[in-house]
Amino acid sequence: MRHQVLRRCDGLPLAAKLIGGLLSKKRKEEWPSILEESLLNGDQGGIEQIIKVSFDHLSPVPVKKCFAYCSIFHQDTRLEQDRLVELWMAEGFLQPDSQNERMMEKIGYEYLRILLQTSLLEEVKNEWGTWYKMHDLVHDFAKSILNRNGSNQDRYLAVYSPERINEKASASLRTLFLKGGIADDMLSKFKHLHVLKLFGADVKALPTSIGKLIHLHLLDISGSRIRTLPESLCKLYSLQTLRIGMLVDGFPKEMSNLISMRHLHYDDDTGCDDDDDDDDDDDTGREIQMPSGIGRWTCLQTLEFFNIGRQEEGRGIQELGTLQDLRGSLEIRNLELVNGKDDAELANLSKKPNMYRLVFEWGNRDRESDNCDEDVLEGLQPHPNLKELQILKFMGDQFPQWFMNLTLTSLVELRVEECTRCRKLPALGQLPFLKRLYLTRLKNTTCIGLSFYSTSAEEDGGSGGSSTISRQTFFPALKILWLKGMKNLEEWKDAHEMMSTAGEVHVMDVFPVLEKLYIWGCPQLTTIPTPSRFPSLDVLEIKRNCHVLVAEKVLSNITNLSSLDLRGDLWDRGGQCIKSLKLVKRPESSLSIDGCHSLPTAMLERLCLFPTLQHVELMSAHNITTLRRMSCAACLKRLTVTFCENLRELPEDLYQFQTLEDLEIQGCSRIKSFGHPNPKNSFGQRGLLKSLKRFTIDECDELTRLPAEMFESCTSLRKLTLFKCRSLVSFPLDLRRTPSLQSFSLCGCPNWIAEMPSGFGHLTSLREVSIGPFSDYSVIEFDWAGLASSSTLRHVYLYGMRDTKSLPHQLQCLTTITSLSLRYFGAIEALPDWLGNFASLGELILLGCPKLEYLPSLDAMERLKLRRLEISYCPLLKRRCTPQSGSEAKDL
Repeated sequence: MRHQVLRRCDGLPLAAKLIGGLLSKKRKEEWPSILEESLLNGDQGGIEQIIKVSFDHLSPVPVKKCFAYCSIFHQDTRLEQDRLVELWMAEGFLQPDSQNERMMEKIGYEYLRILLQTSLLEEVKNEWGTWYKMHDLVHDFAKSILNRNGSNQDRYLAVYSPERINEKASASLRTLFLKGGIADDMLSKFKHLHVLKLFGADVKALPTSIGKLIHLHLLDISGSRIRTLPESLCKLYSLQTLRIGMLVDGFPKEMSNLISMRHLHYDDDTGCDDDDDDDDDDDTGREIQMPSGIGRWTCLQTLEFFNIGRQEEGRGIQELGTLQDLRGSLEIRNLELVNGKDDAELANLSKKPNMYRLVFEWGNRDRESDNCDEDVLEGLQPHPNLKELQILKFMGDQFPQWFMNLTLTSLVELRVEECTRCRKLPALGQLPFLKRLYLTRLKNTTCIGLSFYSTSAEEDGGSGGSSTISRQTFFPALKILWLKGMKNLEEWKDAHEMMSTAGEVHVMDVFPVLEKLYIWGCPQLTTIPTPSRFPSLDVLEIKRNCHVLVAEKVLSNITNLSSLDLRGDLWDRGGQCIKSLKLVKRPESSLSIDGCHSLPTAMLERLCLFPTLQHVELMSAHNITTLRRMSCAACLKRLTVTFCENLRELPEDLYQFQTLEDLEIQGCSRIKSFGHPNPKNSFGQRGLLKSLKRFTIDECDELTRLPAEMFESCTSLRKLTLFKCRSLVSFPLDLRRTPSLQSFSLCGCPNWIAEMPSGFGHLTSLREVSIGPFSDYSVIEFDWAGLASSSTLRHVYLYGMRDTKSLPHQLQCLTTITSLSLRYFGAIEALPDWLGNFASLGELILLGCPKLEYLPSLDAMERLKLRRLEISYCPLLKRRCTPQSGSEAKDL
């Protein structure tokens, strides 16, 4: 039977998924009959038959209606869980069971799960979320079911123009997705409409006749530009779901009459960006008044935010008290209007078990103003099921007791932001499931003390305590910790201090699974726990003017360096701040240092000694003088050193770096040589730099020569660049040793007079050459013949000198090139006619030739196949080539 099924699938993944999904819903004893009777007998009917069998076996029956309804969307539409369930509910496909034990939404989630298990819907996940889609063939089948025998053809309709609506069928229409506006009289004809979605930029008003659609269960205008709701909307007593965008004039006065409302989705476009340094908040949408008397919506489950207003107008926090079915996420704003703990308790948040996220936000106030924030927050105690909590602009001195007594046993994420009076952080170390903690702009907090870890820890050491702890774990699940913009924070105490001051703590685990630690904008912080206390740390970032003492402590205690990024303060090179320090362990081991002039030289040089480094980048590290003892020869892949002006010594065993692929030295004026291979430690001449692919030396003014032995075994070398090495006199390179070379550049070395590279003719992959300027000697000695014999050479960049009056005549032999760049030939006046022999030349670039006035003759130019001619900083030639007055312009 297994082989029969495989043959039936015929190599189609969709068929295998459908058959597997179908059988997974049945008992194993039923498999043979299903396969024999429905899939393996007689006329198999292709993939369509498999889809039909999967559909026929869907149970309960309403799942079939939900499946077919999905075809109203275009193919490849991203279907969202809540939108689907709300639509199914609006159409009456989700009916509670006889005991009414389950809400319709839960039934919808179960039906969605069935469609996923049977592979009639597919789940798609990425970093932005989860959605669902239908395979094209499944979509076609569902559409045929939806419109079977024409019975449903006018019940569910998605159109992009009102003209396509059949007025005769308007009375039977149940679902209408319409792009574009609709006339008032036309809308009133849809008397039995359950679902209405209006979208498009030209939809700017909702007809007042909307109030006549008394059977309407779902209204979605979130994709339109409707900014005002008519009062007639308040007559839709059956409305369950309302999706709207930004409102200008607020809600209609009688909205509380919509007592069937279950889901209110309002896009106020006010997301909070954690990485935004601007303290000013966007108040767009935060000032809108809530519907008066919203507490009458006792079936309400979705309310994304609640802007507290005056209670006498039916907009106080008490309105939330009767909404026992609220679930998901809720932001409660304007909490400064709540009078105290008693009023806050009327919201009954502790009796709302289905809330997974709460945001408590106070408005902007004078820091010195009187408030009752502590009492209010005490009264807002959530249900223990809460997963995420965010507290914004709370101006109490301390946090409530329910923070401390393990009430939030399910909490996964906590954000505390802009609580400017807060001096003492709550005890969070014993929350069992807390994974993410963000502490931002707590400007009055100067110390993260021992009480941060446990309520039993006393700042004075707890010498009066009598309890004994044999084993304690703090922050057992925390993976991400942010300290950001805490400008007055000076000290973060190590929990291990409790061992000697707070009783007999025998074993202590602190941050056992912390993976990412970010400390941004804490310039006064000089004391932090030793990084070795974080055994699982993968990412460490210290940025934005953090104190150098913090960096020193981190660096002095790193034992298993995998990746480190140090960036010096760009504004205060002589101060005690460091702009950035970053440590990342995965995926590859690397070290990057930029500046960091405040850090000790010995400390920076010691970092380069870690034996497991794979990538090293040193930038403007002026206090690094030597890399002599660098010891990562077995694994280093890339070494980049730029503008380290005091660096004198490269690694002593550089030639033994067997895995090195990329070597770049730039702007290091004190380096005089690359040394020589050490015969005692050598792997043999054939093993020197055998993996090197890219080699770049740039602006090393004291470098005089490169040893020939350096490239003896560089069979993988693809790019070789020597640029502006003004003291370089010798480069005896035999290019036969570098057969893979594709790009060769030797430019700006004016004292280069001896031992030229040779063997260009042996390079079968050479594509690009940049050379010059030439002395009289070097232009003669250069291997022009070898260069001309390279059949793969396409691009030549030639550099001249101020007194060069003509092009090297040896250039005439490079007739196969497609691109030629002539730069800085200071005395040349005319280009030779023999350039016309370059039959394949498509690009000619002329740059920095101040006396150049003439192109080759017209006859020579006509022989070329130029597609591009670029002239820069050649004033005489440019004048002759301008369309208005240039004599060369017509010929061009």
